[in-house]
Order: sequence, then C-alpha cells, then structure tokens
Amino acid sequence: MEVITSKDNSKVKYLASLHDSKTSRREGVVLVEGVRSCEDALATGITPVKVVSDEAHSDWADKVSSKTSCECIVLSTACFKKISGTMNPQGVALVVRRSDSSQELKLRGDNKDIFMCLEDIQDPGNLGTMIRIADAFDFGAVLVTKNTVDAYNDKVIRSSMGSIWRVPVIEFADAKQMIQALHSSKIKVMAAELHGEDLRSVKPGLPVAYFIGNEGAGLKPETIELCDIKVKIDMQGRAESLNAASAASIIGYILQELR
Repeated sequence: MEVITSKDNSKVKYLASLHDSKTSRREGVVLVEGVRSCEDALATGITPVKVVSDEAHSDWADKVSSKTSCECIVLSTACFKKISGTMNPQGVALVVRRSDSSQELKLRGDNKDIFMCLEDIQDPGNLGTMIRIADAFDFGAVLVTKNTVDAYNDKVIRSSMGSIWRVPVIEFADAKQMIQALHSSKIKVMAAELHGEDLRSVKPGLPVAYFIGNEGAGLKPETIELCDIKVKIDMQGRAESLNAASAASIIGYILQELR
C-alpha cells in the first residue's frame, strides 16, 4: 500500500483543509479523528467517504475500507500530524458526509416530542455535551441558530461521545425563524431565563421545546418575548447562574419526566 510522505501532496492538503468550517460545509464532509470517535461513527452505520491512517494503523484502515469499499489513504507520521487537529493524534481518521442541517422538523407522532433549542452557543464542549444530553433523553432534535458553533467542530464531535451521529442538528437563520417553525407544528416554546417561573412548578405539557442562550449573554430579549413560557432553575446557593450545558441538562431531565 502506498504511503504518502509529502506534506505538499494534494490529498494531505485537502484533508487538512477540512478543519475549516467553511471548507467542510462547502465540501459536505467532515474529518473525524481518533479511535473512539471513528468507531462511534461506524457503529451507527455511517459509510465513510475516505479512511485515513498513519503507517502504524494501516491494518485498521485497510480493514475498514475493505468493508465499506471507500478510498483508503495511508500517511506518514509527519503527514498525519499535519492533517490532525490534536496535539497527539491517534493515527486514525475518517472523512464522512455531514448531515443536512436544513432538514425539516419531524415529529414522533405520539405527542411526546421534546426539542432543545440553542441560541448562539459558542463553546464546542458545551454544544457537544448538549447533543449528548438530547441523545440521552431521546429528544427529537437539537435546533441551533446560524451563529452557533459548527456542530461538526472537532471538539463538538469528541464531547458528544457519538451522539452527533444519532441526533439531528437542524440549523435556522435565527431564533425567530426557529420559533415560527415550532409554533407552526403546535409546539410550545419555553425560555430559560433568570426572571421566569420556578421550573418545578411549570407543567407545559408535550410536545415542547426549550431555549438555552449564549454562554455570556444568555437569550436575547426578543427571543424571550416570543416564547410561550419563561422558566428559571431555582438555586439556593450563591452562584448567579449555571453553565449552559448544566442548565440544558436539568431542564431536559425535568421535561422528559413528563412522558
């Protein structure tokens, strides 16, 4: 099997370019790195476009590519480091197709839908954790505004622990467009904000969606105004607020108990 040793090779340059969100979106693919992330993707039945490895892991790459009939690319250690987004790459990667982020909202049909809505979330670790929460609580989808960090960011993929391949992530231009889509499907919308009602006293019924805002600024006032219900998480301690992912987890847990 040929081993690519030049960092100027067109395939090396292409793979490295996929770390840029604009390039990844334009190409419609994403580079997935690391044994765990790759195995998580393959376990969901995803067929990779390319399988990539360094010389030490060429057997793994050959095995995966032979099962999927996709292109297999083996790089020297130096070339693999060039395409990697981590300090200590594990030597395995996949190029997989991105899911369509413009897909329509789909309902389960049993009136038990719950959707997590995110406005301008910027931290990849938070977004990955939130997608994992949505997967754990069997939510219908995670809805994000255009200004939210790319769902296929390296760190998002890793922190989602495989959930990114199981939970639809649907992108909207802004929160207003998102709420219009939810209301057209007769879904009530909740806003998490400091001046709302105690979450434990609110019984919104299902289907329902809830909003979590930007880590620093929270939800925009106009977004809060458009929501049907405003809730807060009552806190007895001295912290002014919770991490966005922590808030998403608590609200999500309470809502899934309504099923």
